[in-house]
Amino acid sequence: MSSAAPDRPITVEVCCGGVADALAAEEGGAGRVELNAALPLGGLTPTVAAVEAVRRMTGLQVVAMARPRAGGFCYGDADWSQLLAEVDALLAAGAHGVAFGCLTPEGAVDVARVREVVGRAHAAGAEAVFHRAFDLVPDADGATAILAGVGVDRLLTGGQAPTAPEGAGLIAHLQAAWGGRVQVLPGSGVRPGNAAALVAETGVGQVHSSCSGFVTAPGAAAVAHGVDFSVPGCGPERLPCVDPGTVRELVAVLR
Repeated sequence: MSSAAPDRPITVEVCCGGVADALAAEEGGAGRVELNAALPLGGLTPTVAAVEAVRRMTGLQVVAMARPRAGGFCYGDADWSQLLAEVDALLAAGAHGVAFGCLTPEGAVDVARVREVVGRAHAAGAEAVFHRAFDLVPDADGATAILAGVGVDRLLTGGQAPTAPEGAGLIAHLQAAWGGRVQVLPGSGVRPGNAAALVAETGVGQVHSSCSGFVTAPGAAAVAHGVDFSVPGCGPERLPCVDPGTVRELVAVLR
């Protein structure tokens, strides 16, 4: 697999857990962010205040996650009502797009609900992005046909694999077969060391990466007296963050 720099502009989207992450992403040269809360849970809906702050403080394109809870993507009526309200609030706050996913109890794309979110996003002049719920569906081509047919603008996928490099074969197929109707955005495990090769193999025009690092938490540790509020996997004195140096390196290898 070639690792030469691509011969076309590649959009770098950085997965962010808050305003500070978005500032770091812009510092590193990213063009777009996916704004979340609670990244250790896979990403949940960010606050309206966070969306407004990123819009005010940066020039980034902002795609806001609409995910009301952790776990799978088959939503009951209460969760779905909350998701729709969050979509409306995120769009009103200035998000350029919303990332979402919804599946039936059988694991297929929930067509009616996807259409509902797409309609709201497009009515606001924003993009509708179907996230990695796609990686759980049983029929990738059938699901992509549905998503393209109802007007989804972009599909975030790891190629139905734990990481996008592992799923590169399916990502390449989706780009070749469907890229003219829906943007294909590979994400999961994308790093400066593999991004150019992934782009070369798949033919995509954009990548999604966490560009993650750690910072020392300000103030006292998050563990005391047997009480532990630390982030899983980080230890008591560290916080996960977007590393602007990693963003810069990723942008550079894709120039």
